[in-house]
Amino acid sequence: MKTKSTLLVMGAMLLSGLVQAQDGWNWPADAALEGVARGQNAAYTDYMKSEQFVEATKPLNWLLVNTPELNESIYINGVTVYKGAADKTEDPAQKLVYQDSVMWIYEKRGELYNNVPKWIENKAYFGYVFFKSDKARIPSVIADFEKAIELNGKISNPQLVAAYFDLVYRNNAYNSAYTGEQVLAIYDTANGLLDKLEAEGKDVASAKSNLESILVNMELIDCDFIENTMGPKLAADPTNEELANQIFKYSVQYKCYNSNSFMAALEFIDSKNPTFATSQVRAMKYMSAREFEKAQPVLEKALTMAENDKQRGEVHMELAKIHTQAGRKSQARADAREAASLNPELTASAYSLIGDLYMSSSNDCRGGESRAKDQSIFIAAYGAYQRAGDSKGMGEAKARFPSKEELFTEGMQPGATISTGCWIGETVTLATRD
Repeated sequence: MKTKSTLLVMGAMLLSGLVQAQDGWNWPADAALEGVARGQNAAYTDYMKSEQFVEATKPLNWLLVNTPELNESIYINGVTVYKGAADKTEDPAQKLVYQDSVMWIYEKRGELYNNVPKWIENKAYFGYVFFKSDKARIPSVIADFEKAIELNGKISNPQLVAAYFDLVYRNNAYNSAYTGEQVLAIYDTANGLLDKLEAEGKDVASAKSNLESILVNMELIDCDFIENTMGPKLAADPTNEELANQIFKYSVQYKCYNSNSFMAALEFIDSKNPTFATSQVRAMKYMSAREFEKAQPVLEKALTMAENDKQRGEVHMELAKIHTQAGRKSQARADAREAASLNPELTASAYSLIGDLYMSSSNDCRGGESRAKDQSIFIAAYGAYQRAGDSKGMGEAKARFPSKEELFTEGMQPGATISTGCWIGETVTLATRD
């Protein structure tokens, strides 16, 4: 019975040994040393479970020094122990020792187990927590974040992306570590990381807001920076799509619309990857510079990309202005009417423009045979202004109606109808100014 019992115990011990071996335990070959190692392992884990982290550091340190390849768990748990000890310690010097130990544990784990991608983001996180205000240590923590991005293609937590960019901000403040262009490139990288996380279903709104606030606080970007630093680079390399996109993005963000660099970037982007917005803005820029012939084909392109009637109406309204400037009055009226039809919000501006077109046609449409007919275009203008709700235009148009005497002289009466003729081609009801 005793033999059977002994065999059972030995079998249990062998089975235990086999499980440990399979789990990666490498106990010392020397029996005495193995006993000490087992005792130290039990001691630190007991302390850790009871959150006596400072006490746990001593047996854990013995294992790390004397049996560094015992099991990966001493490195996994080691982070918990030394981070806990650092949190419980008031003495700054000792706290730093424990924090450095956390960093050392990660580095040693990487040497022994070659699995850096599994934990590099955690190391970067602790580095941020411990050393974000340490001028000398910040660059190495940034390197850990960048290693995580390199190895894993992402940072899995949105707030860690914000922490990474915060370190960039601090590194630049403490160490003047970057050029403005480098900061922007890192900012774009960080935003790209957040876009990936958003695509995975994670909430990145807060992190994106933090990034934007940090960038603003860096005070690197303004209209002068975009125009004088980024602009010349695009001029030297006009096919640099990434730079063009940056200039466009930051010009919009910081409302730097009146620069040569913004226009160059806009032209590049709208030519290569046009959208309704880029074509519309590009055309408006041309129009503000009175380059109407350049604006027209861009607006016509925008019209093909408009997504709804409101946008189509906006384009027709701008085309009406261009045709007006070119003296193409009939085409201007057609586009203005189309604008109002598609987008009722444009009714007032569209019919005011039509009224102006009619008012400006006095010389073009004067036949000289009938004063009532010549002045009928002002009655048509009045009708357009009335539809626009333009009381000022209505008053100016009515002031140029024929008088009662003029109608009487020509044998006409108010209330009769007459065709304006000319390009206007409307039939109006005669009225007088008096």
